[in-house]
Amino acid sequence: MSKETSFKFILVGSKGTGKSSLITRYTKGKFFSECPQTLGVEFVTKDIYIMKEKLTVQLWDTAGQERFRSMTRNYFRGSDAVFILFDTSRRDTFNEVSLWITDAKEYTNKNCVKVLVGNKIDIREREVSTEEAEKFAFSNEIRYMETSAKKGTNVEEAFYQTAKFLYQKSKDVMRKSSRNLLSKTQSAIIETTDNQPKKSGGCC
Repeated sequence: MSKETSFKFILVGSKGTGKSSLITRYTKGKFFSECPQTLGVEFVTKDIYIMKEKLTVQLWDTAGQERFRSMTRNYFRGSDAVFILFDTSRRDTFNEVSLWITDAKEYTNKNCVKVLVGNKIDIREREVSTEEAEKFAFSNEIRYMETSAKKGTNVEEAFYQTAKFLYQKSKDVMRKSSRNLLSKTQSAIIETTDNQPKKSGGCC
């Protein structure tokens, strides 16, 4: 993979689920109790290293308000991964996850990784259990992780492990492509050799 390799991650979910805070924690290592409301779509980048190769991760932060929903759909295109957030202390945000999953599956290609993220696990009063969220994610054939932007719990892992999965997947595709090309080249050489006219024997 080249040094220009980049992955596009888009974060979606209802208002107040901590999308901006999660990105800020990941890119700056900081948490702000008062975070400005995202209007429309914003994005930042972060360089990471996987197997000593430099990759750039684009993190797209989207507004959770309904009036920005149609705008958000436009930014699904070209995404390598979609992180669908809900607040584990607010069931209403979990109830809206299905809508975001539907959008993610409709507006991205089949190779795009979908990750359900239960954020704000630092809040003890949970309304959505880990077991319920895991079962829901399994039934929708997507991954599930829990994070806390405030404490920094699993934030690095959520993004890094997804990038690593995509990186390894890209490597596998490249290796398979190289093997196929080599196989076709060898077949062409053999075919060319077989089709060459054979010299007849005998005296002049």
